[in-house]
Amino acid sequence: MEEGTKSKKTIFIGGIGDDIDENALYETFSPFGDIIEVQLPSAATNPNQQTEAKHRGFGFVTFGSPADAQDAIDNMDLNELRGRVLKVNLARPMKGVLQAGAGNRAIWETEEWLQRYAKPLAESGGVQGRKNGRISEDGQDDEEAGDAMEE
Repeated sequence: MEEGTKSKKTIFIGGIGDDIDENALYETFSPFGDIIEVQLPSAATNPNQQTEAKHRGFGFVTFGSPADAQDAIDNMDLNELRGRVLKVNLARPMKGVLQAGAGNRAIWETEEWLQRYAKPLAESGGVQGRKNGRISEDGQDDEEAGDAMEE
């Protein structure tokens, strides 16, 4: 299944209370169509020590068709679930999906970016370029300024 197709069938549900679990979301949203998947991202920082199965206050429901997802949005956005007002809309892909193994590194730290955009320091006008063609405060090259001081 293409990522674009999946995202149009998946809705984001924000503002979920701590007492809501995947079964409660399934029961709440099943009247709008066939549900393929319900996800509640865990709030545990260490997955090996999940003493309490708390979630992060939002979830995702994937429907069998985009029309079912839109029905759920139309009917449940800004409605209440167990005392909490829900924000329901189409789920969007994560911004800047990380490449495998890239972690949280800046884009300019990747070899691919460096090979494409970076210049050797001598060509970039970096430290070496500045030493060779440096301009003094009076507008003269450092070399000319040094010669003038010697005279």
